[in-house]
Amino acid sequence: MKSYTYVARDTGGLRREGVLAANSTHEALETLHQRELTPVLIQETLRKDREEHRSRRRRVRSADLGAMCWQLSTMLQGGMSITSALSIIAEDTENLQLRQTLQEARAKVSEGRLLSEGLSRFPRVFNRLALAMIVAGETSGDLGQALRLLAEYYDGRDRLSKKIHSAIAYPIFVLILITLVIIGIMTLIVPRFQTIFKQLGGDLPGFTQTFMSLYEVLRHHILYLAAAVVLIVVWGVLLSRTLAGRRLLSRLVLRLPLLGKLCTESFAATFSRTIASLLEAGVPILEALEILRGMTTNDVVVRAIARVKQHVTGGSNVALGMSAAGFFPTMLVKMTQVGEESGSLPAILRKTSEYYERRLTATIDTLTGLLEPIMIVTIGTVVLVVVIALYLPIFTISDAAR
Repeated sequence: MKSYTYVARDTGGLRREGVLAANSTHEALETLHQRELTPVLIQETLRKDREEHRSRRRRVRSADLGAMCWQLSTMLQGGMSITSALSIIAEDTENLQLRQTLQEARAKVSEGRLLSEGLSRFPRVFNRLALAMIVAGETSGDLGQALRLLAEYYDGRDRLSKKIHSAIAYPIFVLILITLVIIGIMTLIVPRFQTIFKQLGGDLPGFTQTFMSLYEVLRHHILYLAAAVVLIVVWGVLLSRTLAGRRLLSRLVLRLPLLGKLCTESFAATFSRTIASLLEAGVPILEALEILRGMTTNDVVVRAIARVKQHVTGGSNVALGMSAAGFFPTMLVKMTQVGEESGSLPAILRKTSEYYERRLTATIDTLTGLLEPIMIVTIGTVVLVVVIALYLPIFTISDAAR
């Protein structure tokens, strides 16, 4: 489908400009006539311009989608037409990919199609969850409310994502810092002392000899060690692409001491918020579970959600299915049971998601609190070992001289 820019006059004689998507110039002209616009100028966007436009795109983040949904919800609930709202938001957004998405969706809506139909052509921007909530809003006749719930979901997911990224970024920073310290010592300090030891001659202390032997091994075999690390990473990637390997890695991640707890609490928060948002928008529970299953790549989690869906399909309630899956935290199962019995499952799950987000924050704070002293002790130990190994021969020579 091609992109066309146009200049036209409406029924009142006012000048209108914009961009629309069509297969040909004739189809673009028909679209303008359907909108009751008299075309003055219409031309296809040059391929060069489109390629330049694509090169300037950047990924649409949850924060961008959340802001868009808030704006659209507010405008629709304020009585503005959906085409006018989409035009205003598209002009206001700074994300070029989201801008083009909204412009093309507006063109579809102007043709008489639903908003969900226009957005369904962009699955990388609006996933199955977003489309399901919008469809539910269109079906119930309250699209503004559905968009508000979707905006709250995006805001919550953005906060959760930032917490997880901060928890992952800090250990990586610590590891890189320790590695740089070791590389600096081995490449700048140790070679100079090695030259001094050769000039002095004599036997080195046992601790220094062991340290220098280790240094020689690392210096002569560093390429082999780097190649081994690359091979391990490649093997892990290839293993993750097999069914057995994916299951093994999924179980391994969830069993790691702190990372496993972090992943479990993150999933509990995501599960609660997602199900709550979908149910509040009017999406059926079976469809909500199917959507949630497609949002994770962990095989253990996918199988657990599939088992819950199987129990619900068989006539059981969600809490019993979660209990039978054997993966979900006990508190999440109990709160789901309370929500089903009281008839307020979405509200209960939303409160539960807030609880798990607080626990996730506490876990991240604990992790970063432990890493700070670990980093200090590790770097201090490395420096202490190097100092003792390099200066011990000097102390020995001084004692011999006395």
